[in-house]
Amino acid sequence: MGWVYLCTAIVTEVIGTTALKATEGFTRPVPAAIVFIGYALSFYFLALALKSIQVGVAYAVWSGLGIVMISLLARIFYGQTLSFAALGGMGLIIVGVCVIKLSSSES
Repeated sequence: MGWVYLCTAIVTEVIGTTALKATEGFTRPVPAAIVFIGYALSFYFLALALKSIQVGVAYAVWSGLGIVMISLLARIFYGQTLSFAALGGMGLIIVGVCVIKLSSSES
């Protein structure tokens, strides 16, 4: 269940972070509520995941996948683009997350 909790933590954090831009400095209440709820749920599920996953492994996966997912959503929702080098770097992050997952004792 730890990995299910971690995936849930990642998704809710990505939702919160994606909504952060839409708050326009926390002047819009609906996106602001999405941010607070997303982050609260994210930390709750991360705490549950840490009962069975090492903190270093969990944080590496959480931050790595979060970077990639947020970058993709920023492209879709905000039209932000990434350089070839940035895309290559994200590819390396994905490879790194896979290596961490496959080599962790929780696998």
